[in-house]
Order: sequence, then structure tokens, then C-alpha cells
Amino acid sequence: MHHFHYVNGRLHCEDVSLDAIADAVGTPVYVYSSATLRRHARVIAAAFEGMDCLIAYSVKANGNLGVLKTLAAEGCGADVVSGGELKRARAAGIPASQIVFSGVGKTRDEMRLALSESIHQFNVESEAELEVLAEVASKMGATASVAVRVNPDVAAGGHPNISTGKAGDKFGVPWEDADALYDKIARLEGVEAVGVDVHIGSQIDEIAPMRAAFERVMTLVRGLREKGHAISRVDLGGGLGIPYRETDDPPPPADYANMIREVTEGMGLQVILEPGRVIAGNAGVLVTEALYRKPAPKREFLIVDAGMNDLMRPALYQAHHDFLPLKERAADAPRMRYDVVGPICESTDKFAAERELPVMEPGDRLAMMSAGAYGAALSSQYNARPLAAEVLVDGDQFAVVRRRPSFEEMVALETFPDWLT
Repeated sequence: MHHFHYVNGRLHCEDVSLDAIADAVGTPVYVYSSATLRRHARVIAAAFEGMDCLIAYSVKANGNLGVLKTLAAEGCGADVVSGGELKRARAAGIPASQIVFSGVGKTRDEMRLALSESIHQFNVESEAELEVLAEVASKMGATASVAVRVNPDVAAGGHPNISTGKAGDKFGVPWEDADALYDKIARLEGVEAVGVDVHIGSQIDEIAPMRAAFERVMTLVRGLREKGHAISRVDLGGGLGIPYRETDDPPPPADYANMIREVTEGMGLQVILEPGRVIAGNAGVLVTEALYRKPAPKREFLIVDAGMNDLMRPALYQAHHDFLPLKERAADAPRMRYDVVGPICESTDKFAAERELPVMEPGDRLAMMSAGAYGAALSSQYNARPLAAEVLVDGDQFAVVRRRPSFEEMVALETFPDWLT
């Protein structure tokens, strides 16, 4: 569910016309709905009511400070994968005690930062990382609470590039190595094993592979406890899919929660979840304006002012995004098939191929739906294009929560070397 709808023939976010935002801020522009963010956070919290559960929002999905502060007010913690994301979460008011640090390449500086903040947990991804974390923590006189991320060799996800739980993926410790690594933790100073972590992919549209992975994890937890390891937490990651098309029907959070209840029943574990896309995905759109129509053999291009630097998902994953014109069209209005493309000098700068849309003219605006996750977060200034502005809507008000940088700001970190001045 989302809060984007037509009012008097114009597409709105909650009670604000997207045309009014585009007129004020320009295009391309990301627009986020506070009501949708809150609703999704509350639906997940309600699904796990009565369980000892930490909902650690995955900051990598959308790390805008306005989004994070909105979710912090809903009681969400944070799953971070860098020191910068940790700082963002703290700046938005998320307590360090509700932050878990994931990722395969944590640096010593990032470890020191997280230890100084006394975060809830490190999700360790390799023996080498464990050894460095133990060294850093010992030198600080600290003890890091750790969970080992295990790779259960279960494939899942909407695209091979977002499957993370299969043997051969860079994530996690091979299943057969987990026991030995927990034994090593027990021997090291500076680290303490408190949990087990697993995350098998993203945009997962069925419960079965997650259940298979989680049941394997429970078997591991029982075995570790029998060996004397005090495992009190299980981090089950994120990955629940969202509807990108009207025909998509991913499992609801309630079904996901019921499965986790069944799998963890009687274990006395704190369950940590890392939802990202399922909270932010349908809460955002990217508004773009048509620049040109370009006929070509066997196709017609619709060239828009948003590019793959603004929204990388179609280029990275062949991802689908629905389009809605900001001006509502009648059901019997003329339609055409377009290749919707941007201005970037790359053939992969294509948002859709042969997509049927109402006839569009230069100056018409479109909303690229379900762009709230991995949209702005993956954007760049390729082709010397400024980052798109980001706007947060709450009821009948809106605010720019990241403005579009000027050219001078884009190059402010660059200098000429002495021999060129």
C-alpha cells in the first residue's frame, strides 16, 4: 500500500500535488510519503507483537535523514553497513543500542567508531574480520557483541545480483565452518558470541526459502548451545519483497512473522530483523519530465530528464518500475509503446522497453513508482549531473530534505595541481 493517488485529475502524494513539488523544486525529484513509511513500519511491528524483536531498518535502502528520523520516531533501530550509515542513524536519533553493523569489509576505524558508540551487535562475515575486531576491541578495553553471518546455501531473491545466501556468494561464513569460528570466538579476548546472523537475498517473493534457511539456523543455534555458547539472539536479515507491478503478490508481513514464530518457538531468542525495501520501497517515487519523443525503426523513444545516475535499478537488475502520468488520463485515451530512456551517454540508460503508456508529449511529467528503496541511495553524479533533490511529504506539507547541489558544490572537493595553475 502507498499514499500516491489522483485528486481532481492530478497525482498527489498524500495531500500534496506532485506537480506543485515539481514546480517548486524541479525535476528529477524523489518524493517520499511519511504516511507510507509509518504505515509499513507499524504493520511490521504489529506482525511481531508479543515477540522479543528488534526491527533494525536497513539504512542502505534509503538513508535520507528525514526518512531515518521518521522511522526512529516509530521505534525502529538500524542495520548499517558503513561508518557513514552509523553516523546517519545516530544523527537521526536512533539509539546505538538498537544498531547492528553488517557488511563484509568493516575497517578498523569503523570498528572503533561502533565500539565507542556501544552498538547492539556486529555481524561478522569472516574469520579475518573476527580477528581484527578482537584486536581493535581489546586495545580499546571493550568487548564486541558478535553474531556470525552464516551462508546456508539457500538461493533466493528477485535477481541473481541480489541473492546473497548461496554458496559462492561473497557474504557470510560457509556453513561447514561456523562451528569452528564460534569455538575461536570463545578463545579470543575482545569478542563475545551472542547470536547467529543470516540473510539470503532481497526482493524474495515466497516464504519457503526463508523458512529453509531459518530452520537450518535454528539447528545451528541448538548445536552451539549444547557446546556451551550463550546464543541469545538470531538476526534473520531482511529481503521480503514488495509489489513493483499491480500483479505482484509478495507474502504479507503477517505470514512472514507467523513462519518466524513457528521456527523460533521455545528458543527464548531475541529476533532481529533488517527490513529496508519493504518499508521504504513503495513510499517513494521519482518524478521526471519528458524532454523529447524520438521515432526510430520499430520503436519510439521517450526521452526523460531522469537518468540511470538518478535510478540505477533498471540498469543493475533489469528492475521494473510502473509509470503514472502526473496528469490523469481517461481510460480510453490514446496509448503508445515507448522505450523510456534518459539522457545519460550509456546504452543501459533505459527505464523500460516497449512500455505501453498514454501518449506523452514534451513537458508531460511521469512518476516512476516504487522508487523509495535503492533509488536515491544508489544515485551518482555521472555525466556531471547533480543529484536529484529529495522531498518528504507529511499530510498537506512538504519539505526538501536533500536539495539539488549546484555545480560549484559538485566540484568543491576538486583542485588543480600546482603544475596546472
